[in-house]
Amino acid sequence: MTDLMTEEPVELRLERFRTELTGYCYRMLGSLFEAEDAVQETMVRAWRGHQGFEGRAALRSWLYRIATNVCLDALNGRRNRARPMDLAGPSTVATATDAQLPEVTWIGPAPDGRILPETGDPAEVAAQRDSVRLAFVAVLQRLAPRQRAVLILREVLGWRAAEVAELLGVTVASVNSALQRARAVLAADGAAARPTPDLDDDHRALLARYVTAFERYDMDGLAALLHEDVTLNMPPYALWLRGHAELRAWMLGPGHGCRGSRLVPVTANGGPAFGQYRPGPAGGHEPWSLIVPEVSEGRITGLTNFLDTDTLFPLFGLPPRLTGSGETSRKNFPEGR
Repeated sequence: MTDLMTEEPVELRLERFRTELTGYCYRMLGSLFEAEDAVQETMVRAWRGHQGFEGRAALRSWLYRIATNVCLDALNGRRNRARPMDLAGPSTVATATDAQLPEVTWIGPAPDGRILPETGDPAEVAAQRDSVRLAFVAVLQRLAPRQRAVLILREVLGWRAAEVAELLGVTVASVNSALQRARAVLAADGAAARPTPDLDDDHRALLARYVTAFERYDMDGLAALLHEDVTLNMPPYALWLRGHAELRAWMLGPGHGCRGSRLVPVTANGGPAFGQYRPGPAGGHEPWSLIVPEVSEGRITGLTNFLDTDTLFPLFGLPPRLTGSGETSRKNFPEGR
């Protein structure tokens, strides 16, 4: 072993890679909880066999090899996670049902702090943020597992083709072929291929107007912020809606209980998100959903409302309820890239 390994416990050396490995496994698996389990298994395997590895670069490559194998094993023979839009066509308010699908069906959200580095080259950090968007992760799940690994390692993490070939135990030609096919799938999906805008002043203003309109339940003001083909989906429900008219009909019909809600800002999947609290029967506001918006060209193009608040609100550091009646979220949006 090197002097560094002698001086520093191996657990500390391995722990330094936990966040980036979790981000990698999250892209591979589409679930933060599965990703964290995969990383823990990676750490256990690495701890048991670390003596033969010296130097930070070798250790990092070795850890990614272990993590890749853990993810490939987890993906073997199972259905890929998805978004409601990947499974069926849009519903209307008139045809919507309350059918729910189990948690293992859906791509889940992830707090930035669990999957993204806090520092680094600005361009690399921006690329990594872009690659954990829900739309991007959804496309990844449609790729064959090894194609998925190739695309992430080459396009997101910037590995050379020879490095990826060595990790996967294949030829460079095979890596390049897999990357070409993966790029074609990505390019065919407009939402995934379209980068998320930086959180500049205009983007912040758009989100502030969204919060104001939502909390006032101002449907005209809300519609002015939405793209004409905006989508709304609400895992674990299988339905999803498209367009201004359907969203308005939903919010004034089945979703009318959201009137009077408060939104609390957080970060999720590389951008701003909100914890939504609806008025409670005994006063105050109770958790209802984690809202992850998608923005493009100055309009909101998609809204994903994750309804598993028992699991997600503690994960995102959101309080179990709001007791005050004042404004909650007109300011202090998370910092942009």
